[in-house]
Amino acid sequence: MKREIYDEDHEAFRSSVREFLGRSVIPNVEQHAIDKAIPREFWLEAGKQGFLGLEIPEEYGGAGAGDYRFNAVMAEELSKVNAALGSCWGIHADITAPYIVAMGTEEQKQRWLPGVASGEILLAIGMTEPSGGSDLAALKTSAVKDGDDWVINGSKTFITNGYSADLIITAV
Repeated sequence: MKREIYDEDHEAFRSSVREFLGRSVIPNVEQHAIDKAIPREFWLEAGKQGFLGLEIPEEYGGAGAGDYRFNAVMAEELSKVNAALGSCWGIHADITAPYIVAMGTEEQKQRWLPGVASGEILLAIGMTEPSGGSDLAALKTSAVKDGDDWVINGSKTFITNGYSADLIITAV
């Protein structure tokens, strides 16, 4: 089905994504299901292709695409191959990375974003709590300033990418 929201650039990008998936993901989908994990090699290869930093500015190693439709194409194509893969990519590149871009300090951006874009650093977000699900208004986890540090108390569950994340942004 041809949709009018995408132009030639989006369709060319879609072709690149499909080629990558056909080469690097589809042959391994069954093993991913057996392992119940997406291997680090996927993230590194996706990073080399420029698929992890679409919303990350170029100065931090990303593509700086500035057009959310590229993210939509990526999510569509990943989810066609493996629904979990689309979700895992979305948490990493489409939700958590933009938080760092929008709210991180300059030091945090320089420290984390190049690795996020390259696939060397995998992101997750800790929101869901055992007692309140994903109701952010009912969070029980707290963060208290202690000198130069923050002490975080609470529990999180169902963290997409949590099994292998290098950095988890935690809702408090």
